[in-house]
Amino acid sequence: MHELSLANGIIGIVKAEAEKSGFQRVLEISLKVGEYSGIVPRCLEEFFPVAAEGTPAQGAALRIEVLPARFRCYDCGFEGRPDRERACCPSCGGEHIRMIAGREFYVENLVVE
Repeated sequence: MHELSLANGIIGIVKAEAEKSGFQRVLEISLKVGEYSGIVPRCLEEFFPVAAEGTPAQGAALRIEVLPARFRCYDCGFEGRPDRERACCPSCGGEHIRMIAGREFYVENLVVE
């Protein structure tokens, strides 16, 4: 249910940009959501119209791109997708890996009129 809070946050960004830029209506909002962000895009899409009602974003389309997770291996320097079955580096088998991408959540672009 935290997706409603996230939708309200997006509306806050839209309102701030509308005040700053003077646009009246948002046609489309592009979001980037990391694979391991904990955000369920489908739920965000369901809650967004509720949060957007009566705002410049009412009726706006949401475009959500899920960004894949990337890891760095501190044993061999590999960067990319891990071996999910074994939770290790697919290059050397090392277990000293750290997520370097995949938790993102941000508004990439607004299409306005």
